[in-house]
Amino acid sequence: MIMAKWTASDIPSQQGRSAVVTGTGGLGFEDALALARAGGDVIIAGRGSEKGAAAVARIRERVPSAKVRFEPLDLASLKSIAAFGDRMRGQRDSLDLLINNAGVMVPPQRRETADGFELQLGTNHLGHFALTSQLMPLLRKGRDARVVSLSSVAARSGAIDFGDLNAETRYKPMASYSQSKLACLMFALELRRRSEAGGWGVTSIAAHPGIARTDLLHNAPGRWSAPGLARTFLWFLFQPAPRGALPTLFAATSPEAIAGAYYGPDGLGETRGYPALSKIPGQALDEAAAARLWEVSASLTGSRFG
Repeated sequence: MIMAKWTASDIPSQQGRSAVVTGTGGLGFEDALALARAGGDVIIAGRGSEKGAAAVARIRERVPSAKVRFEPLDLASLKSIAAFGDRMRGQRDSLDLLINNAGVMVPPQRRETADGFELQLGTNHLGHFALTSQLMPLLRKGRDARVVSLSSVAARSGAIDFGDLNAETRYKPMASYSQSKLACLMFALELRRRSEAGGWGVTSIAAHPGIARTDLLHNAPGRWSAPGLARTFLWFLFQPAPRGALPTLFAATSPEAIAGAYYGPDGLGETRGYPALSKIPGQALDEAAAARLWEVSASLTGSRFG
């Protein structure tokens, strides 16, 4: 399906709508900026308070009327996620949108979250799985509530290794990243199925940014790693972050976005361009594996839905 060249100017009014966006920089910042510009009430959730305050300040510079604030959240800590959920449920009666955006990419050595999960799986998938569970009571009371989960072109080469999910036996940075992003996509599809079966009234959609010019490759493997150097010197291969955010924003706001769909850029092998339906990798369509991943994730994180 080819859509017209949809841009942030096509976002419908977000007046009266509330959103939580994970991640203080890159795509998360662009998501928060666009939603605030459209009149939404936006909470930026991230680990670094200084970066969070800076993101809020940058948005208010551009949109003086913006309703935006920062809340601390460390997706690599179930304790932090639970505390965030407690605060949100104490502060609000409902939530209309959750964008599961923040991520970690290819740290060269295996690292663990506070709870002993491999860092990429623990942050990108398990952290967002637990966060969605914490916020589900608010989302179920939201208006046209949506959860948008960020995957990646790397999911195409991903495989869920149930025998060594946390890469304790063998750690390959890119393989673990691809697994985590495939898990994010499978979570989005399974959340849609469970929401519809359980009558939760929450729409689940997946998106990916193509290859976007953010600091993700500088922050994880490092500026002087091969991926970091590619990001620095081959910058022209990466589309700007505002363009990379468009598939997410389409999934989050467009009346035309379809529950259970997967959106990405429409050009050059889905690496750049405007939002369009993306091809779901075959391994993500394995419903038995998705159900197993859900149950394993719920057990590991102690999360409950419904």
